[in-house]
Amino acid sequence: NAASLLLYAAPILTFTRVIKNRSTEEFSCTPYIFALLNCLLYTWYGLPVVSIEWENLPLVTINGLGTILETSFVFIYIYYASPKRKMPVLIMTLSILVVFGISAFASSFALHEHRPRKMLVGTVGMAASATMYSAPLVAVKRVVETKSVKYMPFYLSLFSFLASLHWMTYGLLGHDIILAAPNFVGCPLALLQLVIYFIYRKNKGNMVESQVSDVEKKADMGNPNMTKTQNVDIEKAIIDLEMTVEVRAKDGNTSTQTTNC
Repeated sequence: NAASLLLYAAPILTFTRVIKNRSTEEFSCTPYIFALLNCLLYTWYGLPVVSIEWENLPLVTINGLGTILETSFVFIYIYYASPKRKMPVLIMTLSILVVFGISAFASSFALHEHRPRKMLVGTVGMAASATMYSAPLVAVKRVVETKSVKYMPFYLSLFSFLASLHWMTYGLLGHDIILAAPNFVGCPLALLQLVIYFIYRKNKGNMVESQVSDVEKKADMGNPNMTKTQNVDIEKAIIDLEMTVEVRAKDGNTSTQTTNC
């Protein structure tokens, strides 16, 4: 439970930065959305509706807390995201809530025994867990492209590895393949993220960001969406600068001729 708590709490540092800067920058919300689905499903899986009495109480406690944390992160992201990023996040969040709602409804009313209920919720939960652990690969791709670990939080990768290792062991010892299976995927994926982080950890990507900034500035100068007045002002400034250079050049030549005389 401690490892999972650290995993779910790790994004606090990231979202403290988001709130401070009032921007989601280049962070992706995908890992937090699928973490929310994972927490919802495994909280439901551990309740007596699906499991036999309270045999999986640890699942309920840690994933219940995880649900609260991940919900908070998603809401913060939506609040500070740009309009372009906000809509896809809202659609994805609503989609995972629909998936959870269907799973909960079917396991409660369509199935009447614990075993088929566990199979249904557990199967959907396995898919959600595997997706949750693989979601940060989006950040890994960005790290490889930019040679910068700026947008791949280290602690999220570390605690993801520890939590998946813990639940894989817990599932194997309890002979519960539904708990163990997704972590066979999650453990190596989290380890891959750590390896990538340590390869690029010394490169903060400042040079790349600087180059991108320069390109963006140049693009703004030639932006077709600028008004005619702005374009005229820019052209006038360039002409004035050229005239100033020419005058100074002539003055320099005149001074040189006077000295020679």
